[in-house]
Amino acid sequence: MLRKFLPGVFGGVFSLVLLLGMAWMGLDWYGDSLVLAEGETEFVIMPGDSLIRVLSRLDAEGIIAYPTLFRLMTAREDGSTSLQAGEYLITPDMTRQELLATFMQGRVRQFNITLVEGRTLNDVLDMLNVHPKLVSPMELDDVIAIVNEMAEGGNPEGLFYPDTYHFAAGTPVETILRIAHDRLEKVLAEEWQNKADGLPYKSPYEALIMASIVERETGAPFERGDIAGVFVRRLKKGMRLQTDPTVIYGVGERYEGRITRRMLREATAYNTYVIRGMPPTPIALAGREAIHAALNPVAGSALYFVAKGDGTHQFSKTLAEHNQAVRKYQIAERREDYRSTLQ
Repeated sequence: MLRKFLPGVFGGVFSLVLLLGMAWMGLDWYGDSLVLAEGETEFVIMPGDSLIRVLSRLDAEGIIAYPTLFRLMTAREDGSTSLQAGEYLITPDMTRQELLATFMQGRVRQFNITLVEGRTLNDVLDMLNVHPKLVSPMELDDVIAIVNEMAEGGNPEGLFYPDTYHFAAGTPVETILRIAHDRLEKVLAEEWQNKADGLPYKSPYEALIMASIVERETGAPFERGDIAGVFVRRLKKGMRLQTDPTVIYGVGERYEGRITRRMLREATAYNTYVIRGMPPTPIALAGREAIHAALNPVAGSALYFVAKGDGTHQFSKTLAEHNQAVRKYQIAERREDYRSTLQ
């Protein structure tokens, strides 16, 4: 009796193992098959979405076939059916196994935004607040709470590092600003450690103010060190900086593309034609190159410069040479597309 029973048992077990093996291989084949998306497809898993709901939508949108097999593949992975909420980008070259791993590991779609050198904080907020994938817009007054003791007089201008930042959909504007502020402090500290000797700055913050002026004065990277050199020499001699970008910042929205004589005489805290030394805060975002230039100015004897109209400048040692250059580049040979600073 036992001899007759055992072969049947063994045969049944063998058949079961064979079927399980075939099923396992079948899931491997299913997982290695490409998704059915014909092009790049955005797919959002909302917080609280169940696996069944997600699979139903994937099937309805034609991204996968046989959702039951996808569910089995999910259970086989680690016994979990937890998919991470977020916005994903599904591409036609993804396998179903890669899609599952993307969902389970929360590899959400990344977006990016670039904060540009020489722009003001108002410019930055205008850009961040309208980005369709960022949330919780901020006003200028709200930003003050983000920065630390570096903010002089409650003005957070220039305290954010210009760079490209990556983020997931639904990231608050504040998160980008905090990352940019931390990055600025790190870069400034690194450059301060390697500064030249004999500079007229009492703190890294003063160097940042100078860097922001350098950033606004020239769009030609090779000139940054020379521009900084002129300003540093003027500060050491007790001369006024007399730099137009500070005047423009001081008059704010009243500036309409042209500096008037009245603006040059106006006693704002930022008018370096009136005040001695530097303005109280930065006037724009400064990148590493401008910060490096402010802390490592090019040696020389030039005390003046004038825009040639092509984005570069003519440097002069004496006021007489400077006046001659002004007559040449701003009067006699003034270009139709003349520009003096970063636009």
